[in-house]
Amino acid sequence: MTKELGVGIIGCGNISTTYFSLSPLFKGLKVLACADINVQAAQARAEEYGVQAQTIDELLANDEIDVIVNLTIPDAHFPVSKAILEAGKHVYSEKPLVLTLEQGEELRRIAKGKNLSVGCAPDTFLGGAHQLARKYIDEGGIGRVTSGACYVMSPGMEMWHPNPDFFFLPGGGPILDLGPYYIANLINLIGPVKRVGAMTSMASETRTITSAPRSGEIIPVKTPTTIQAILEFVGGATVTLTASWDVWSHRHANMELYGTDGSLYVPDPNFFGGVVEASGRDKEIKALDGWEHPFGIFNQESPQGPRANYRTAGLADMAMAIIEGRDARCSLDRTLHGVDVMTSILKSGEEGRFIELTTTCTQPAALGIEEAQALLK
Repeated sequence: MTKELGVGIIGCGNISTTYFSLSPLFKGLKVLACADINVQAAQARAEEYGVQAQTIDELLANDEIDVIVNLTIPDAHFPVSKAILEAGKHVYSEKPLVLTLEQGEELRRIAKGKNLSVGCAPDTFLGGAHQLARKYIDEGGIGRVTSGACYVMSPGMEMWHPNPDFFFLPGGGPILDLGPYYIANLINLIGPVKRVGAMTSMASETRTITSAPRSGEIIPVKTPTTIQAILEFVGGATVTLTASWDVWSHRHANMELYGTDGSLYVPDPNFFGGVVEASGRDKEIKALDGWEHPFGIFNQESPQGPRANYRTAGLADMAMAIIEGRDARCSLDRTLHGVDVMTSILKSGEEGRFIELTTTCTQPAALGIEEAQALLK
């Protein structure tokens, strides 16, 4: 029987329901307790999912807990993850891991000293669609990847989020909020980044909330809301990334990669599934033959139709990596490299120059059908 790690959750907001509801799909995990600065929120989740509600200090001291999932707001990620490590627990954080490279290096120092693991979302690159794209590239389907283009654009968060303030403050913005999905998938598909350059701007210094319950309230914008970046990869490819909350509509695809022998069209990295298309030198674009990847099978209904949602896969892979003594795919090195990419993009926009990255990483191991099945109960 596979060993299980006891799991605690700090932060009982909306995203916590995903971890509570999907973690039972996976081996190596047993959620035992939760905590929140809002005691009522922790009690409500505990009652809903049959776990124990504790104070944060009680959870940190709980001997049954091996790994704690940090689901707090981005600005709290570093101090909470640091406290978890100092309590002797492994950490798995929602994205972004931290807001500065220095914070990430401090977590690395503590984790190394205590022989603990740190992992971080997003784990959507483990989805069936993105692993099919990885397989196609690895098998030479488009030859050597030379360039690409990525777009993640919308009008913003104030139309639907009840408290959108933090999205528009330092530590927020489309690069730190949505960039992790794209950058993690690019690292999965073509490896680490060498340097970046960017131009950044904001369409307005304020935003008007139109969602309940604060409709009509005006909030400040203190971070760029349109970022146009170019990423040069260690392998030689150059990929453009446009991330914006100043766009009402567009016709750009989420992610396209171009190679010496063809092109690859990758679906939204924010999700696990989708259709992967490719063309060869004949320029004829066709959907790749599907494969029965466990993390590409529809398991939820959404307003847009059936969807594959396997968030928590990254946490499960980290748990099994701890148990088996191997490298986790959503590892600290890859996550910290992603932070380096994102913060360097913002720095480039501020300073008007290319920024050489100071971190690097390896590509994560591919997650094929058998490897994915091995994570499921």
